[in-house]
Amino acid sequence: MATAVTALAAAVVLAMVLTRPSGTTAGGEVFLQPAAAQGQDPFTESTANQPPGPPPAPSSLPPAPATGTITTQAVPGSSPTLYGGTADIAGCDSEKQARFLSARPDANRAFAEALGIQATAVPEYLRSLTSVTLRKDTRVTNHGYRNGSPTSYQAVLQAGTAVMVDNHGVPRVRCACGNPLGEPKALKPGYRRRGESWAMYRPQNIVVIQPTVKAITKITIYDHTSGRWYARESGQQRPDQPIQAPARPPADTDTGSETAPPAASPPSSPPPPPPPAPPSPSPPSSPPESPPSSPPYAPPPPATAAPGADR
Repeated sequence: MATAVTALAAAVVLAMVLTRPSGTTAGGEVFLQPAAAQGQDPFTESTANQPPGPPPAPSSLPPAPATGTITTQAVPGSSPTLYGGTADIAGCDSEKQARFLSARPDANRAFAEALGIQATAVPEYLRSLTSVTLRKDTRVTNHGYRNGSPTSYQAVLQAGTAVMVDNHGVPRVRCACGNPLGEPKALKPGYRRRGESWAMYRPQNIVVIQPTVKAITKITIYDHTSGRWYARESGQQRPDQPIQAPARPPADTDTGSETAPPAASPPSSPPPPPPPAPPSPSPPSSPPESPPSSPPYAPPPPATAAPGADR
């Protein structure tokens, strides 16, 4: 019981209120960032090794409600639903990112400040991260670089975005702009949405990635090109290891679509057949068909002598 209460409390704490924009900034702002967009105040040039996939086709889903409160899903960083990529190809170039920052000491210091690490530790920190792509639209705190200092703003990263993930399964760098990432802050009703939306954007489909309690050494990724699953070691120091698909694997969401609902599980044993119906009483047999009966026989009346006849 205590475990269930704790889990419920954690989900409540991590739930982020996402009310559709009402035209006021009373609740702050959130920026929608398509996978290929560099975005505002980038720290570096793009270090993504592969361009994002083609944009999704226009959605046939019903539009999100114009008003109302929607809470996002809190998903642990170890979940196989979160990340994808191509086998043995890192989504980002961590060495290129380190070189960009080393050439700009002020940007390197601001980058370290945003992540809460020492400036001298940045190259090694980047090498410890795992390069993947998001499979779900994800809420984060993004940090830009302006006038020698880090800035911060709330953002939604589109599925397909190349990111670097730490050993608790949380995105820490967005590779299209080199920006450091943090866990998202709660938004209040009445926030303003900014930026370019995409066809599959639905507030109710956004996730918040919850850091694992214990450090993890491998990230599960789905390669949508081959349809196979892999375990990618932290820092991607070794080739990806093929693994079996997780039980009831989620639908591929590299285009930003939400995982399809799981199919209903079959019953553990087939239900017993219904008892046989009692035999119906046989109807009485009908008498054989016979021609219509003649009227009952009546003997003729006795003969009488005609008048005047001899006796």
